[in-house]
Amino acid sequence: MIDLKASLKYYFLENYLFGEIHQNFQDKGYLTPEELFAIVIWKSNRAKTKVLNGFLELTRNIEQITKSFSIQSDREKVLTLNSIGGIGVPIASAILAVCYPDRFTVVDYRAKESLKKLSITVHGNPAETPDAYLEYVSTCVEQARVYDLSLRDFDRALWGLDFYEGAGGLAELVELYQKNL
Repeated sequence: MIDLKASLKYYFLENYLFGEIHQNFQDKGYLTPEELFAIVIWKSNRAKTKVLNGFLELTRNIEQITKSFSIQSDREKVLTLNSIGGIGVPIASAILAVCYPDRFTVVDYRAKESLKKLSITVHGNPAETPDAYLEYVSTCVEQARVYDLSLRDFDRALWGLDFYEGAGGLAELVELYQKNL
C-alpha cells in the first residue's frame, strides 16, 4: 500500500525544505539528489532539466559537491554552485538558503522590488554575479535585524510585500475589480 501521508510533505514544499531537508543537511553535512532537486523545483521548476544536465556533466556528484561546503567560504559556496550548468546565482541562493538560512537568502525579483519600495539600496544585480549576491545578502542580514526578523522571515516578508503591493499584485487586482463594478 502506498504511504499517501508521506507525500503530504511535498504539498507544503517550503516547510519540507526549511524543516526536514535543512535538518538533514545539518545532520549529514550534504544534500541528496532528491533534496537538491526539490530545492531546484521550488525555486525554478522550469530549470530542473538544465540543472540535471549540469550535474550530469560533472566528475563530482551532488553529495561530494554539497559536502565541500563545510570547508568553503561563503563566496566559494556561491561560486561552486554558480559554476554548475543550469544553476546560476538565483538557484544557488535557494540551495544555500535551505542549507544555511541564517547566512544566505533567496534572491528573486519580488524581493528586489520590495527593497526598492522600502528605499533600501542594492548595488548591482544580485541575480547576476556572486559578489553582487553576497552584497545583497549582507544588506538583507542588516535589514532583517532592523525589522527584527530572521533572515528567512525577512525574505518571506519581501516576497509578500511585492505579491500584495507590486505591479500586477493582489492590491492592484482588487482595486481594478472594485473600480469596474
